[in-house]
Formats: sequence, structure tokens, C-alpha cells
Amino acid sequence: MRHQREKPSYLPAAALSLAVHGLLLLALLISVNWKTTPPTTIAEVELWDSIPTKSLAPPRPEPAPVVAKKPIAEPPPVQDKPQDDEPAVDIALEKKKAAEKLKKEQRQKELELKLALDNKKKLTEIKQAMLKDELEASEKKLTEQKIKKQNAALKQLAAEMLSEDNAAGSQQALAAKAAANSGIIGEYQNKIRQKIRGNVNKSLCGSGNPELKFDLSLQPTGMLSGNPKLTKSSGISACDEAVERAIIASAPLPLPADTALFPQFRNLKLTFKPNE
Repeated sequence: MRHQREKPSYLPAAALSLAVHGLLLLALLISVNWKTTPPTTIAEVELWDSIPTKSLAPPRPEPAPVVAKKPIAEPPPVQDKPQDDEPAVDIALEKKKAAEKLKKEQRQKELELKLALDNKKKLTEIKQAMLKDELEASEKKLTEQKIKKQNAALKQLAAEMLSEDNAAGSQQALAAKAAANSGIIGEYQNKIRQKIRGNVNKSLCGSGNPELKFDLSLQPTGMLSGNPKLTKSSGISACDEAVERAIIASAPLPLPADTALFPQFRNLKLTFKPNE
């Protein structure tokens, strides 16, 4: 009879154990899904009619919450880098070649322009030299014609002088001849100055009007018998030297065709102003 009385006391203990295990299972499920499920507050209260008389079985230790591991993201596959270096290198080479070609063309144009300018300069110098020669030849021709006319006039004057018996007439004829000779001498002295002036570097003689005097010894051909002798300086040594060089470069100097007048030029005293 006592055994039947004690048997019903196990029922509340079993019910309490089932409730505790249910709570543990519920806590485990909540701990697993706590990241995906919004947290909720659950409160459960169990009411007992009476406290069990016998001690309950010791509760099992709660298992550690299982934390869901985050999936490790795999690194994205390394894609092969498009090979753009080769086109870039090709473009750079093309640009370099184009720049070198342009530079070469510019250099060729500069050389052609320089050659054209040099040729133009040489052609101008040749034309100037030819023009100078033509002017000198024309001047020489005119001078010879003038000399012939003057000589013919002198011969005619001499014939008239021989035919006259009057002493006064002879003196007048001689005076006329002397005047004619003086004119010829002055004319050729001016021609000598002009030829020398064409060979003088005037920039060495300043901007004034310097005057120089030289003694010249000439041959019948117009060549110099010796170096010019400076008897009066311009005061500028560079100018004196430039005129002396011009005299030497101007030989042969122009002389009248009448050899009878050559003694007037054998020892010529020349007064020269380079800037006139």
C-alpha cells in the first residue's frame, strides 16, 4: 500500500524535466538564428500547484551557442589584363617616326633655302661684276673717242700754228695747246681718282671729309713703279691704309693716249678725298 502512495510523486518531476529540456532546445534554436531573425522577447511562466518534495535531477549544462560561420568569400578570379602595351608602343614609335620625318623635311627645306640664297647672292655678285666691267669698257671707249677728237683738234691747231707767220698768233696757238693739254691732264687725274675711289672701303674713313696726298710713280702702261708714298695723312691710320690698298688695287691707272702728255703723269702728285 505504501508503494502505491509513492508512485504518483514522480509525475511532477518528469513534467518539470520535459519543460526544462524544451526551454534549452528553444534557446538553442534562437541562438542559431539570432542574426537572421529579429530578436523577440519570449517569457514563459509555468505555474505549479505545489513544489515537488523530492529533489529534481540536476540540470544538464547548457550547450554553448552555435554561431553560424560566415561563408568565406572567394576572391574574384584574376582576369588577364588586356595587352594594351603593344598598341601604345606602336603609337609611340609612329609618333617618333613622324617627328623625325618632319624634322628631316624641315632641315631639307632649310638647306634648299640656304642654297637658293647663296646662288642668288653669287648671281648678284656676278651681275655686278659684269656691269662694272661693262661700265669701265664703255667709259674707256668714250674716253678713247674723246681723246681722238682732242688729238685731231690739237693736230689741226698745230697745223694752223705752223702756217701762221704771226708771232702773236703762234703764242695764242701755244696757249690754246697748253690749255687743251691742261684740260686733258685734269680729266685723267679725275679718272684716276674715280677708279681709286671705287676700291676704297669708305667705312674706315669716318663720316667726315678727310683729305690725303700721295706721290705716285707711274709707267707708260699705267702700272706703278713703286709703292704709293703718303705725303699728307687723313689723321685716321685705317683710312690711310685703305686708300693705299685701293691705289695698288686700281692699277693700271688710266692715262691719256697722247704719249707727249705722259711726263705729266710720271711723277703724279695726287690729292684724294675718299668720301666725295
